[in-house]
Amino acid sequence: MEQSNTWRHMNSAPKDGTRVLVTIRSSEQGSAEVDVAFWAPGDRHGIEGWRASDSVPGRVVEYAESELKCWMPMPSASLDRSLAPAPWDGDDMDELDGSGI
Repeated sequence: MEQSNTWRHMNSAPKDGTRVLVTIRSSEQGSAEVDVAFWAPGDRHGIEGWRASDSVPGRVVEYAESELKCWMPMPSASLDRSLAPAPWDGDDMDELDGSGI
């Protein structure tokens, strides 16, 4: 059984509405971050794709596939904030998130 607290390829992320942790790539807007996101089917608020879990109608936060580096399942509830995962800081390998073509 695969450990739930390891970062995984985005191509293996569930696209059934399950909320997961994602690493957002660093960019000119800021350093890498971890967010909670889910795959949303197309609807009147936007096309299908990854959305932040705190999106609401009229204020949808959508992530382009290229913005997301990797994912992991939500950890079990814990009051110890020091156990929260840090953003994945490894090399951008083709094996991790695709070739970008």
